[in-house]
Amino acid sequence: MRATRPSTRRSATAGFSMAELVVSICVMLILTAVAIPSLMRSLRVYQLNSVAANLSDMMKFTRFEAVRQNKKMSFLMTPTATGWVVWAGLATDAAPSPTEKQLPIGGYASLVTSGAPPGPAIAGSGTLNVVSGSICTPACFAFDARGAVSPLQAYVLYIGSISDPDPSYRAVVLLPSGSTQVWSAPSNAGPWHQVS
Repeated sequence: MRATRPSTRRSATAGFSMAELVVSICVMLILTAVAIPSLMRSLRVYQLNSVAANLSDMMKFTRFEAVRQNKKMSFLMTPTATGWVVWAGLATDAAPSPTEKQLPIGGYASLVTSGAPPGPAIAGSGTLNVVSGSICTPACFAFDARGAVSPLQAYVLYIGSISDPDPSYRAVVLLPSGSTQVWSAPSNAGPWHQVS
């Protein structure tokens, strides 16, 4: 005896109705509109932190080179069409050579040279020298063969965006001993706090 399958009728074709599709797209658009500003702010904060960390690393590299070569090495910077270039070398260097380690700074997060950002000063900033393009091109400061800052004083470089101060500012502080600190301040003139 042969078994036969019972004949079943196929149900209606599976899929979304037009109303379900429109509602799904509207929900996706609303979620995207809510998420994009938060993502953009996170990207801006990341860019500020990255530039501050790289600038601090370049200061440490300049200090290391001074100790390694047992001679005075300068922290140099020069403006470019898109921002700044920072490198380590002799005070007489006008531009970095292609073989030297150099750090381009530009785009959204750049050096703030038109004065300190708004808000309370960094703790002890009465002794800090704000480094700006007007007083620091190309040689900002130098490290002697012991790794101390020459001349022996503290410096600060502010990083931010003049066009969009919303994600806040960063400050890279160079102490007379040659060590560096990174500070952060909110854009609404809140207090500065040390990040590293």
